[in-house]
Amino acid sequence: MAALIEIDGLTKRFGTRVAVDHVSFRVGQGEVLGFLGPNGAGKTTTMRMIAGFVTPTAGTARICGYDVQQDAIAARRMLGFLPEGAPLYPEMTVIGFLRFIAAIRGYSGAEAAARVDNAIHLTALDEVAYQTVEILSKGFRRRVGLAQALLHDPQVLVLDEPTDGLDPNQKHEVRTLIARMAPSKAIIISTHILEEVDAVCSRAIIIASGRIVADATPQELARQHPSGKLEEVFRAMTAPQAKAA
Repeated sequence: MAALIEIDGLTKRFGTRVAVDHVSFRVGQGEVLGFLGPNGAGKTTTMRMIAGFVTPTAGTARICGYDVQQDAIAARRMLGFLPEGAPLYPEMTVIGFLRFIAAIRGYSGAEAAARVDNAIHLTALDEVAYQTVEILSKGFRRRVGLAQALLHDPQVLVLDEPTDGLDPNQKHEVRTLIARMAPSKAIIISTHILEEVDAVCSRAIIIASGRIVADATPQELARQHPSGKLEEVFRAMTAPQAKAA
């Protein structure tokens, strides 16, 4: 299995606070990795470093072999990134925003139009394509953010809370889409929704106080608690006494 995401010793300090502490892992093609942790554990900072939006204090992140700091443009061509609270241009229409993203990605003419149409179809945005972003619900805005991440059909997807704000039907649609794309990509999903890990992830990493405390399949993790429930394992591994051990 080819490693499309390679993380080695990734560390981030903010003054004296260590937000991410020597995190290392690989994600291969066909894997969907659930990246779990309580608030403040370092999930979002790690995702931003992988995407090249935050410079690490130490360590490296590579996307399809490209260092995200040294070969930033090449790495980002291979990456689709949905950040937390994805920033959008509220005055643009959905289709106008996606056309703008296509142009930034270097597409034009018929190819740009085809990619925009496909992204709209994949994320079920047809009914709001000509509405401005500012009047959309939180769930629709989240889907616009996902559409821009998928537009160039990248080999790697890094998705921070991809179903945040979606209703149950929309969550099901996004999870089905992720499962359909998974065989040809490496995908990281940061989430606090443990049912999402069971639904779409082939592997899960738990991070607490900036460090990895578990890395296994969801089923293997669940077996580590008498209840057989992933949520109980998560609670035990991220409790203050566990983090201090």
